[in-house]
Amino acid sequence: MKNNYSQEERNRIVEEHLWCIDKVIRSNYPLMRAAHMDYEDVYQQLAVRMIRAVEGFDPEKGRLEQHIFAQLRYELLNCRTPRRLYGVTQTPPDFRGCKIISIDALREMYEPFGKEEAA
Repeated sequence: MKNNYSQEERNRIVEEHLWCIDKVIRSNYPLMRAAHMDYEDVYQQLAVRMIRAVEGFDPEKGRLEQHIFAQLRYELLNCRTPRRLYGVTQTPPDFRGCKIISIDALREMYEPFGKEEAA
């Protein structure tokens, strides 16, 4: 059975447990530095995951804090996926090494002459 938190209750619970995000980040800071992850980006992703964790919490399956920590640790490991980094879905597993280039930049690269030069 899922919880029946109202939106106000959910927000209050999330605000009371923001310290969990700081604790997960502190305990995984070397990992974040090695992966060149930005603190603000990670914090924001973990905050969104915490909201979802509180919404999906089932009191019959354990304690809320255990659930939050498990969800936050899982999210931290997924912060470096191409989908999270670039917003690109259905990417191959080795996509991290690829460079992202805009369509406009590609057009500029492959146009033989600029518009001013062609005239």
